[in-house]
Amino acid sequence: MKKIFAADSFIHKFQFQPFAFRSLPRREAGQSMLEVALCLPIFFILILGTAEIASIAWSAVQVQNAARAGAQFGAQSRAAASDTTDITTAAKRDAPALTTMTVTPNQSCQCINTSTGATAGSGCATITECPSPYVIIEQIQVNTSAAVTPLFHLPGLPASYTLAGQAIMDVEK
Repeated sequence: MKKIFAADSFIHKFQFQPFAFRSLPRREAGQSMLEVALCLPIFFILILGTAEIASIAWSAVQVQNAARAGAQFGAQSRAAASDTTDITTAAKRDAPALTTMTVTPNQSCQCINTSTGATAGSGCATITECPSPYVIIEQIQVNTSAAVTPLFHLPGLPASYTLAGQAIMDVEK
């Protein structure tokens, strides 16, 4: 015959029971419901805010990448740098979701002394060659901007945000 010690009955009496099978006193159950009711709206607002910031950040990346795509197209040659229609098309194709995006390409040419940084003349239509210590520096600058509407309009925040991008590249010779 097995003897039962007082310690065995004590351990058996207070063994761990999973939460699902353990009942809370009435006051604690009500407190838990109140905590959930207060925290859930704050949690949803945080989730919506995170989605909103992510959406606007993604649009900002697209606007900047579109400017870079337009500048890359224009930097291929002097003829491509002067073709504003194709530069605009290249930029808009890089961000097709941004239908309100505006693209402004600008070509600049200067004779620059590489040792001093002094300039001697500007204008891509007039510069064909530079005096001896100067070299022709030709650049293409593409500015992009787009108005982005948020996913959810929250009171106190703007109804739309204007995002801008800029890329400057040297034109290949």
